[in-house]
Amino acid sequence: MKKTIGERRAAAAKACHERFVGKPYDPKANRDCIRLAGHSAHKLGKRVSLTKGLRYTSEAAGLRAMRKLGFKSLIEAVDAAFPGRQIPPAMARPGDIVALKTHDENAFGCALTVAFDNGRVIGFVNGVGAVCRVDDPSAYLAAWKIIGPMSLPAFEDLYPRED
Repeated sequence: MKKTIGERRAAAAKACHERFVGKPYDPKANRDCIRLAGHSAHKLGKRVSLTKGLRYTSEAAGLRAMRKLGFKSLIEAVDAAFPGRQIPPAMARPGDIVALKTHDENAFGCALTVAFDNGRVIGFVNGVGAVCRVDDPSAYLAAWKIIGPMSLPAFEDLYPRED
């Protein structure tokens, strides 16, 4: 039986939780925000050609690889990987990719996380994968809907008028 989009989203979020939460941030072991976002996309059935064969063992090497591909920030790279899929962060559903501000001067321009549930995301906090709630709305920079239709029905279509 074919899974619904909601079931696929839940499975992707669970897979990210199992692979990253409680484990240390380590680019050598493929545990960083780029791999986290790519893992979610993969589990949702989307290929991310930009990361295929991409190898790096440190943040500095990852930054060089990103710049070599022609991107100034992770937001630009994710936009290129998922063209036309950017959404307001408040619309992110489980498995979608969410870009957040970082506290330090991050050369990547943001930290990528994966929407988990009820406003929580999976990301790296103090060097460890974690599920966390982001209470500051200004921390959200962008989000990308990985699967599902982009168009929303018009309000009038949802609630027809009885004129």
